[in-house]
Amino acid sequence: MTHCHTRVTILRMLLRIALAALLLAPAARAESPIAEVICAPRVQMEQRLTQQYRAQLQGAGLRGPEAVMEVWADANGDWTLVQRYAGGRSCIVAMGEGWTGMAPPA
Repeated sequence: MTHCHTRVTILRMLLRIALAALLLAPAARAESPIAEVICAPRVQMEQRLTQQYRAQLQGAGLRGPEAVMEVWADANGDWTLVQRYAGGRSCIVAMGEGWTGMAPPA
């Protein structure tokens, strides 16, 4: 067996092991502490953001006649984008870090 052939055989074996590990591994949990909250009644969402995560509403804007987009952020700069619906439900759309507030345009 040549050196090149041995290397290819080892690479194939490693690839099979990696694929097997991916297929057999349990799904990874999301890292965000609020990832399990997708949608909730408006009051419940606001309570969780303000009380449990110490976030404050940073700004909001109309998305259409039935929805408002809200940005919530904590003192560390972790932010959550929430879509609030006219029917009283709110849904987390995105989360991130490094929020920097800006003054509204004049």
